[in-house]
Amino acid sequence: MATIDMEQTRNQARALLDSRIDSVTALVKTRQRITELKEELAEAEREDKRAYVRATKDGWSPEELKKLGLESGAAARRRKTSNRATGEGTAAVAKD
Repeated sequence: MATIDMEQTRNQARALLDSRIDSVTALVKTRQRITELKEELAEAEREDKRAYVRATKDGWSPEELKKLGLESGAAARRRKTSNRATGEGTAAVAKD
């Protein structure tokens, strides 16, 4: 029966654990980045809402802003969510 080198076995086990720890570390970093980006998006949406309100207070009507492609962010999000719920905006199925 071959003898087992305890130190070599421990080093091999550590190397295996280190590679597993590296993958979990990478996962944690990506999750943290997602959280940061969501927070940045939420702040940008708040700024967008304030800018839209400011534009309407400066005399722009919602209809005028819509014609300029500057519809209210809330209305655009509602429409997008509604389209997903109803299946609109997805690839059309051919009908005979």
